[in-house]
Amino acid sequence: MQDRRKFLKQSTKAAVAAALLPYYGCSSESANGATGNEDAAAAAEKMAETGQKLDKFGIQLWTLRDIIAEDPKGVLKALSEFGYKQIESYEGKDGIFWGMTNTEYKAYLDELGMDAISSHCDINKDFEQKAQQAGEIGMPYLICPYIGMKESLDDYKRVVDQFNECGAIAKKYGLRFGYHNHDYSFQELEGQIIQDYMMENTDPDTVDFEMDIYWVVTGGADPIEYLEKYPGRFKLSHVKDRMKDVPAEERAASCVLGNGTIDYPKILDVAEKQGMAYYIVEQERYDECAPIDCAKADADYLKAIKI
Repeated sequence: MQDRRKFLKQSTKAAVAAALLPYYGCSSESANGATGNEDAAAAAEKMAETGQKLDKFGIQLWTLRDIIAEDPKGVLKALSEFGYKQIESYEGKDGIFWGMTNTEYKAYLDELGMDAISSHCDINKDFEQKAQQAGEIGMPYLICPYIGMKESLDDYKRVVDQFNECGAIAKKYGLRFGYHNHDYSFQELEGQIIQDYMMENTDPDTVDFEMDIYWVVTGGADPIEYLEKYPGRFKLSHVKDRMKDVPAEERAASCVLGNGTIDYPKILDVAEKQGMAYYIVEQERYDECAPIDCAKADADYLKAIKI
């Protein structure tokens, strides 16, 4: 309640404060009777005993998609107070800088002590302009978030050609291009695993990959095997947990970190050794808490990881 009053007091927009109000206060209970925050805290305490640590981590703003557009600055400020130091944006109706210019966006994040590390974006529309604007503020990455399942390997040949073109454009402006996997990436097509085909046919000098660990697991693959098979290619990760006791075919099963089945201390330890640079929270389903409280619980969990 104290955090809730503090946030609302600091908000300068009454309408936005009213919009954010329902998202504070984790009232839902998880299956074992504990709130998402309590479960995350318990998991964090257990991890702290292992001697691991993660000094910096970020969040994909899609996690707050239901409220971010109402007051981007208010939401970013709340995230900074939770302990997030890095922001990965996405392309909403107001662009990747949320109605601000690129320099205004950077200046505000600087004020909050956070870094703009990346943004998901539509690579089929004005990509060079986005790369130029991202490069001007020192954003390291632009990411393709989704391409969907294609019908043939020839279709993926066109995809990797476009990725290589995007990589060359990004390099011109001082940043890098990346692709964010989904579960379909781990299906076989014409005798090839799609993820492997894309990794083996893109230029490692300009194209990196963002491993969404949840989607690797949901796709039936092993994150550690992929990290070790392609060392140095996965530079960013999406850290989100998968619910316990859900069918393997259930796709929409993300939950508060620490409440699910994915062994993040083990995976992130390997990721660090294999060249991972960014650890980015993303949550897409909210059974335990409202989105803003889930974001806080996820931050509490990651604060305890030491690598």
